[in-house]
Amino acid sequence: MRTTSVGVFKIATKGPGDVSGLVSLIVSGVIDPAAILAVLGKTEGNGGVNDFTREYAVAALCTALAPKLGLTPHEVEQRIAFVMSGGTEGVLSPHITVFTREEIGRPPAGISGKRLSIGMAQTRDFLPEELGRSAQITETAKAVQAAMADAGITDATDVHFVQIKCPLLTSERVETAAARGNKTATISSYSSMAYSRGASALGVAAALGEVTSDIRDEDVLRRYDLFSKVASTSSGIELMHNVVIVLGNSDSSASEFVIGHAVMNDAIDAPAVVSALQSVGLGANPQPDRELVNIFAKAEASPDGSVRGSRHTMLEDTDVSSTRHARAAVGGLIAGLAGTGVVYVSGGAEHQGPAGGGPVAAIARLF
Repeated sequence: MRTTSVGVFKIATKGPGDVSGLVSLIVSGVIDPAAILAVLGKTEGNGGVNDFTREYAVAALCTALAPKLGLTPHEVEQRIAFVMSGGTEGVLSPHITVFTREEIGRPPAGISGKRLSIGMAQTRDFLPEELGRSAQITETAKAVQAAMADAGITDATDVHFVQIKCPLLTSERVETAAARGNKTATISSYSSMAYSRGASALGVAAALGEVTSDIRDEDVLRRYDLFSKVASTSSGIELMHNVVIVLGNSDSSASEFVIGHAVMNDAIDAPAVVSALQSVGLGANPQPDRELVNIFAKAEASPDGSVRGSRHTMLEDTDVSSTRHARAAVGGLIAGLAGTGVVYVSGGAEHQGPAGGGPVAAIARLF
């Protein structure tokens, strides 16, 4: 019995604080604010430790939604999962993707097969010394399984994208751990982003059975043969827990949308992007009743310093972060194949797909 209906709305933004597009859709009745479950966004910041466009965007969204929901901005942030990924280098265009979920009494006619479903869960707050280590992996795995249950997904093969917002370390957080006699995985705030992303991704892999061996603290950022094919993790300064969003297909959903994915083996893996599009009936020969909604992908500068045997300099550029290079490269590739730069490409793909590559998922609307 189909019990839920999931909606997806991609909205362009003029800046991190621009909520006019979302408010317009709410006022016109297209979006019921009470049905909003998650918001994934790309902001034009640097994507680094000091990228405050992410926090600014979340604050603007919470402030706009508060009166619509009869809640305080803080209560809105507790109710809705907000994941802002900074960095729209190259042709990438700032935007948000709003996911709604509603209970239904009777599914619409013509709905068949598994359709898009979404679930959300959160971990507990982490201690600074737990970031990038087994505690974060274990707690993330539990949250992924809880989000799957929330989405009505029972088969791990029906999960096509798991978006996680995870914490990072600051000097103050490192000092707090040291005051208790504990060492953190790193004392570098920037490096901590990678540790947190990597441990979170391994948590996804553990939850979905993509890795079978027991993962140790020392495997994070070292055992790149351990990875998830559907994990997308993004670090931010604005939280100390993991927010987990599971996207997949389920028989319990009566959504107009479907999701599929593929895995890029490197930053120029165009066939993988095409495969992701074809998984939802699009690509070179699209089905006439399908429309692309958005593409979600991870990007990473290959850690061995080369792409298909050719040396790259992304890891050696002290002027521009390697994550910014990678987002621009992968964003340009996907935009060219999809015909739009309004796509979600997040940098830093540690343990998210094979080293130097990453997962790419596509959502299509069925007419």
